[in-house]
Amino acid sequence: MGELPTPVLAVQATRFEGGVAVGLTVHHAIVDGRSLWTFVEAWATVCRGEMPAATPCFDRSHVKLPGGEGLARSVLRKFLPNLPLAAPPAWLEEERTRFTRRTFTLDAQDIQRLKQHIVRLGEASGASRPPRPPSTFAAVAALAWTCFFRCKSFASDDDDDMLLFFFTDVRDRLDPPIEAGYMGVCLWPCFASLPARELRGEFALALAVAASAVREEVRKMREVPVATWGFLTSWWAGRPMDRLMNVSGSPRFRAYEGADFGWGKPKRTESIRMNHDGQIALMGAGDGHGVQVSVSLLQPAQMDLFKSHFLDLLGLTKNN
Repeated sequence: MGELPTPVLAVQATRFEGGVAVGLTVHHAIVDGRSLWTFVEAWATVCRGEMPAATPCFDRSHVKLPGGEGLARSVLRKFLPNLPLAAPPAWLEEERTRFTRRTFTLDAQDIQRLKQHIVRLGEASGASRPPRPPSTFAAVAALAWTCFFRCKSFASDDDDDMLLFFFTDVRDRLDPPIEAGYMGVCLWPCFASLPARELRGEFALALAVAASAVREEVRKMREVPVATWGFLTSWWAGRPMDRLMNVSGSPRFRAYEGADFGWGKPKRTESIRMNHDGQIALMGAGDGHGVQVSVSLLQPAQMDLFKSHFLDLLGLTKNN
């Protein structure tokens, strides 16, 4: 295959009075989010005159997917039929400029209360075993999913499925596990779905149901980390995109303390390019303990509703 027009890596530094903005984009076929932030942290560490904590590993033979080559060809034919022209269509780029963006920050206390609230609801439901606290990812994803459904104008008798898509890192699930410095893509796609009625009920109960659905998808991934990606090419067929929320990133990404190039932590870090209506991007917050939640929606009125529900539900966890 000849050289593709899409660059693997692009960096731009813009100097302002009193500071500098660093923009970075990497082709997702080369690295995933964890690898990206590992690279940024190593880059920043070298700029400070220090040695990176983990030695980068570029050996792709560690990750072997059954039938991977055939699947890759199938995915390329379906989603990128015009290779080597890899640029997205103009209408998609135009739509992205119309998105409404907002960023919320949950501190450590917010997250702890959110988890405790979900556990209490599980106990109240009469579960046979005491429920375990959800992970930070599951709790925050459930919060966003519940608010996303409620900001949409679905009919009161609409009971079709609401959909949640996210990737999980399977580096530690492989046998043998992949070393910490692996620079590549090692993700498993997860698809959670719930009937609309499950998210339409009492706000707090809907949150607990959503968290349970997220945790169940992660549990299934742990049983068979890389069984097959074959279903990925057919899963999207006929799925209504206005019912789909996509969560990317992770609360574990050290987007602030890991990006200290010698001048201190950045004042602000954002995922600039959001993919579609209903995109949620997560990263570690600037205080090193919380979570930064960036939200993209197409309609400003829906964003206002999302914000209202998001803050209301956080307030509910504080009062219980």
